[in-house]
Amino acid sequence: MYRSHGSGDVSGARGPRIRMKKRAIVTESTRAAKNEASLRDVRRAGPLVGAKFEGAAAAIEQLPPPGPGEIAFAGRSNAGKSSAINALARTTRLAYASRTPGRTRQINFFTLRSGARIADLPGYGYAAVPRALKREWQDLLWHYVTARTTLVGLVVVVDARRGLSDLDIALLGGFVPSGRPVLILATKADKLGVAERRDAVAMIQRDVDEQFGVRMNTIRVLLFSATSHAGVEPADAIIDTWIPR
Repeated sequence: MYRSHGSGDVSGARGPRIRMKKRAIVTESTRAAKNEASLRDVRRAGPLVGAKFEGAAAAIEQLPPPGPGEIAFAGRSNAGKSSAINALARTTRLAYASRTPGRTRQINFFTLRSGARIADLPGYGYAAVPRALKREWQDLLWHYVTARTTLVGLVVVVDARRGLSDLDIALLGGFVPSGRPVLILATKADKLGVAERRDAVAMIQRDVDEQFGVRMNTIRVLLFSATSHAGVEPADAIIDTWIPR
């Protein structure tokens, strides 16, 4: 028969007295609980959390060799692409918006915890860029979207207040026939009222239906706000299904 003592001693009827260290038990239990909580946090973290800059390519020959699966982010200048990437990465310092819209001419690559990559494509459609310069990096963007064999999915960032532009539709036209998935993030949703948000999604969905018909099932439209973080977790869930395991 065992008897518990306030001092923490446990003694048997015939055996030696054993001193239990309550503090050690509490410390080990707390550490185990914290480790388990950390593991749960990692599992809950979105696929872009922990992304690290890998390198950049300003020309086709500078693209990294094919390897892990890549997910590309594209969008018109000023659509909020950098802010969307940062919101998904839960940071403010991963992707940078140029001080002069449309001046970013390179594809920036980031490595994810899974080993996959994110490709941040140059913004397009800014009228102040010289035509020759614009053609140079739009050729790079077009080559990447239409010919990159390791590209597994495309995220197109669109200002919800403006909907799909002709350039967005052209870009989608080069990618959608491949059958790979597309996520359209209708950003800056926090600047719209409830009815306006509903109308914005309906307008984008209608344009997708008109332009891509039977292939529209590969395209998802999601309201998004980097400011309020609306749509962040649903976007996490969609992108996570694209990442090769």
